[in-house]
Amino acid sequence: MAASYLSPGVYVEEVDRGAKPIEAVGTNTVGFLGESAKGPTNEAVLCTNWSQFVKAFGDFSQASTFLAHSVYGFFNNGGSRCFVVNVGAPDDAPAAPSAPLKEGEKAPEKKPGGKVDRDGLYIGKDNGPGQKSGLKCFEEIDEISLVAAPGVTSPAVQDAILSHCESRKDRFAVLDSPETINGGVDRLVRPRDSKYGAYYFPWIQVYDPEKGNIFVPPSGHVLGVYARTDNERGVHKAPANEIVRGALGLRYSISKGEQDLLNPKGINCIRLMLGGGIRIWGARTLSSDSSWRYINVRRLFIMVETSIERATQWVVFEPNDHKLWKRVTRTIASFLTLVWRNGALMGESPEKAFYVKCDAETNPPEVVDAGQLIVEIGMAPVKPAEFVIFRIGQMPSGGGVDE
Repeated sequence: MAASYLSPGVYVEEVDRGAKPIEAVGTNTVGFLGESAKGPTNEAVLCTNWSQFVKAFGDFSQASTFLAHSVYGFFNNGGSRCFVVNVGAPDDAPAAPSAPLKEGEKAPEKKPGGKVDRDGLYIGKDNGPGQKSGLKCFEEIDEISLVAAPGVTSPAVQDAILSHCESRKDRFAVLDSPETINGGVDRLVRPRDSKYGAYYFPWIQVYDPEKGNIFVPPSGHVLGVYARTDNERGVHKAPANEIVRGALGLRYSISKGEQDLLNPKGINCIRLMLGGGIRIWGARTLSSDSSWRYINVRRLFIMVETSIERATQWVVFEPNDHKLWKRVTRTIASFLTLVWRNGALMGESPEKAFYVKCDAETNPPEVVDAGQLIVEIGMAPVKPAEFVIFRIGQMPSGGGVDE
C-alpha cells in the first residue's frame, strides 16, 4: 500500500489475494547411466532426440550396446527428454587416449587383475559441486523423475539407485533382471523391497545394424512406454498392457503359470500375447506394502507432492494466520480438483476424492510459535483393474433382465 496520501484524488492499488495456481511437474524425464567410448564422462548431458545422443555419445558401435539401444528404445516408444551420464568407456572398447581428469577427480579404481571397478563407476562419488560422478551427477538435476542403468544387474548398483530415489522422494527407478537365469523362473531373485522402484523380466530382442538381432535389457523401452502413457492418458494410468515398440522377440517366453509365481513378488513380466504383440504385463512396484503396490499410485503421489512443494514456496515467511490458511487451502484444493477431473482420483465428487485441512486444529498456538504451518492432505487414487473377473451362470429359459 502507498505510504501516504497527500492530495485529493483516486488511487489504484494492486492487491494479491487470489489463489496461487499450481502446475503439475513433468513426470517422464529420465536419467540414464551407461558406458560409452565417446563423449564427456561423469557429466549429465540433455538429449531430446536420438540424433542428439548420437552426436554426444556415438551410435550403436561407439556407445555400449545396452545404453545405445535403451536410449533409442526410449525415444522410439514415446520418450522426449532424458539426461545421460557416461560413467566411462566399456571394457571391450578400443583403447583411446584418456581424457584429462577434472579437478579433484581420481582415476577409476581397478580390482585385482587390472579390471576397473564397474560398480564404483556407476555408484559414483560426491567430491563437491561440479565434481560428482556416476549416479551422484543426478542429484543436482531436479527435472529427473525416472532413473535407470540399462543392463546393470549388480545388487550394489541397483540398491544405490533405489536408495537415491528413496532419499530424493521425487523420482522412480526402473531396474532390469539378468539376461539369463539358472533353472526356472522361481530361481529369479528380485532386488530389495522398495516403493520407489519396479523390476522387469525378461530381456527383449531388437535389431542392431551391425550385429543383427540381439537381446537387450528392457528398461529403456519400458521408460519410453511410461512417457507415452503419461502423455496420452496421464501419470495415473498404469504403464501396462502397452505394446513395446521395436521388440522383435523375448529372451524367455513367459507362460501364465510362470507369471503366477513372479507377479506376487513384484516382478513385472513382458509377454507375447496371442494376437496382441509383445506387451508389458505387470504394473507392480517392489514394495510389500499393499498401499504402494502399483506403479501408477506411487508416481501419482510423487507428482502431486513435488508439484505442491515447488508451487507453494511463496508461503514461506508469510504471516501465519487464518487468512494464510484459507489461501493455502484454496490453492491446493484447486489443484487437486483438476487432478480429480483428469481421472486420477476416485470419487463422484471432489469431496469424496480428496480433502485439504489447514486450520486452527492442525496449527495450534504451539505449532505457530515454532514457525510451522501444517497442512493435511488426503487423496483416494485410482488403482488398475489388475484382475478382471466375469461371473457367468446359466439362467432358466424365458427369463428376463429387469433394470
